[in-house]
Amino acid sequence: MAHVAEWKKEEVNELKGIIDQYDVIGIVDLMNIPAKQLQEMRKSLKDKAVIRMSKINLINLALEDCNADKNNIVDLSEHMEGQVALIATEMNPFKLYKILEDSKTQAPAKPGTIAPDDIIVPEGDTGFEPGPFLGELQQVGIPAKIDKGKICVQKETVVVKAGEEVSKQVAATLSRMDINPMEVGIDLKAVYEEEAVYTSDVLAIDEEQTLADIQNAFRNAFNLSVNAAIPTDETISTIITLAYTRAINVGVAGAIMTSETSEPIIGLAQAKMLAIASEIADAPGAIDDELAEKLSNVAVAAAPVVEEVVEEEEEEEESSEEEAAAGLGALFG
Repeated sequence: MAHVAEWKKEEVNELKGIIDQYDVIGIVDLMNIPAKQLQEMRKSLKDKAVIRMSKINLINLALEDCNADKNNIVDLSEHMEGQVALIATEMNPFKLYKILEDSKTQAPAKPGTIAPDDIIVPEGDTGFEPGPFLGELQQVGIPAKIDKGKICVQKETVVVKAGEEVSKQVAATLSRMDINPMEVGIDLKAVYEEEAVYTSDVLAIDEEQTLADIQNAFRNAFNLSVNAAIPTDETISTIITLAYTRAINVGVAGAIMTSETSEPIIGLAQAKMLAIASEIADAPGAIDDELAEKLSNVAVAAAPVVEEVVEEEEEEEESSEEEAAAGLGALFG
């Protein structure tokens, strides 16, 4: 059996200790992060998460040894890319991902790096006086000319496509133009929690869209409950109010006299009477003087209708939506 260095055994044991101590374990890529920036990120994560860099094979050994107690954690081994490190925390995976994404900053493009997205030079004034820089722009494929005493880019141009390598000349040109197209930060590849592994594409949630979806789902559920007359704490008052309103409308339409319907029924009858009178008012002797006077003083109006829109319930619904928003905020806050 090959001899295993003592420091490797100690390293695996320390990694196992971290994995056993925390409920949420992740794999991160620290590739291309300057030492100073990484140090600042570590400080910002103090008391929130622990980052431990190590060799991939040692991390894999630690994961295998911990798999008996934390089922499926060994699946993290499938996401070892770049300069791998272990991250451990008690935060839920979605909150951890958001914190790491928010901590990323823009950085210059270095020669030899691969562009994750198209690198674009915008149209407009570069701020440079006429000189050799005009030729530099044209050499890297950026259409430029002199306009009003300044070097101007004639149209928006993609200088490096996503997946392509940044050349030394392009990197120097972008740096001179103060264009920082690269995003630098801790890249979370996958996270383990309660026997499940979440990849970055699952953790990348559009908060505004998710909140809108939840609010829309609440509105749809609220309307379904009201229309199907399924009483809940949120909908019972609306259901009762709607039933009352519909009952009044039925009473008015059927001329059923009650203390609630008598006034609108009389008003409806009078409106119809005045409408008929207005149609025959021009015929000699068709209406008497009293009715003619009423026609001259009262505009013929449409019959009063009891509205079924219950505005006072809007406030309660908005309050419930705010509660839903607060719940989502707790997930990402």
